Amino acid sequence: MKKRLLFIFFLAFCFANAQHGLEKDIDAIESKLIEWRRDFHQNPELSNREFKTAEKIAKHLRSLGIEVQTGIAHTGVVGILKGKLPGKVVALRADIDALPVTERTDVPFKSTVRTTFNDVETGVMHACGHDTHISILMGTAEIFSKHKDKIRGTIVFIFQPAEEGAPKGEEGGAELMVKEGVLKNPDVDAIFGLHISAGQDVGTISYKPGGIMAASQSFEINVKGKQSHGSRPWTSIDPIMISAKIIDGLQTIISRESELTKEGAVITVGKITSGVRSNIIPENATMIGTIRTLDYDMQAYINKRMEEMVPAIAKAYRAEATIDIAKGYPITYNDPKLTAQMLPSLQKAAGAENVNVIKAITGAEDFSFFQKEVPGLYFFLGGKTVGKAPTSHHTPDFYIDESGMKLGVKTFVQLTLDYLNN
Repeated sequence: MKKRLLFIFFLAFCFANAQHGLEKDIDAIESKLIEWRRDFHQNPELSNREFKTAEKIAKHLRSLGIEVQTGIAHTGVVGILKGKLPGKVVALRADIDALPVTERTDVPFKSTVRTTFNDVETGVMHACGHDTHISILMGTAEIFSKHKDKIRGTIVFIFQPAEEGAPKGEEGGAELMVKEGVLKNPDVDAIFGLHISAGQDVGTISYKPGGIMAASQSFEINVKGKQSHGSRPWTSIDPIMISAKIIDGLQTIISRESELTKEGAVITVGKITSGVRSNIIPENATMIGTIRTLDYDMQAYINKRMEEMVPAIAKAYRAEATIDIAKGYPITYNDPKLTAQMLPSLQKAAGAENVNVIKAITGAEDFSFFQKEVPGLYFFLGGKTVGKAPTSHHTPDFYIDESGMKLGVKTFVQLTLDYLNN
């Protein structure tokens, strides 16, 4: 009995020392996280064009002795690190693309990159925090490269391009990575992902079992009317007026036909294109927009009603209209069993008082394609300075407090070790 107790104390001592070593290394890597993040922030690249970003990631992983695969889904990078002991395979994911946004923040590492996007000249900016995601995962890889003896199994580091959507006519993102076998050879058992939040205090983590982010679909509606002089509307079939009626009708699908006590849903028309001058009623109008749903039955119903309603409303006003609804992103769905299993890990990393359950949000994430293949957990990491007003993602004023990144590394490390050792 005495020998057994001594052995247990010895194991506990070794574990405590191991944890202390990890924490020490995580504290020490913070300055690198900030340096990397600022470099990526100053040199942003759009979806499927992350060439230099990918080169920097691959170079770093190779310097750590990690097996590297490049050119996956065009510009994706994957690192594979095998531990000293056999076990399961866990994947960690970071998205790496920037947005066509002109930065307005007053920081010394502000992006001044310019490009042409959809025939419009614009700036390029990491306006959603993907630069922090890259740095967090690079830091996590560096920590584990120094502690291979603590890894029971294999870690796959996935640096994914085109989360914001591939350019028109191209494939990309998580869906293409899955098609190209990123979750195979080795076969991934579970995947973890995070998103930094400019509206959530530094030092906190938020999560939700089940659907945490909405499915996202884009749609295009084309209305064909009859052109006439603007002074003689009775000789026209006005596609602009009919578009307004269609928009009004679509909103009734949400307000009068969707069971919103079950889950939220959104239909938004984001752009209308029609006409050339003030005194001509045009022949055609085009609308584009987005559908957000958190339940697949609701999604199917909303899609069906939109396809019925659009041509019917147009016909009522003597016009013709077609609607094309894209497949889009699935629901970002946190496997309930995995979420419950890993909740203590989130709490160990951030402190139980700093881990909160949230309601689902109508933003979307293509991390959902990974979760359709293997159990996954996706959570939000605080990136707002405590006491300061939040900024909005995808805007010129988007701002992240860099002190939040260290917790991202700590959480990825905790989740990975606890999952592989369970």
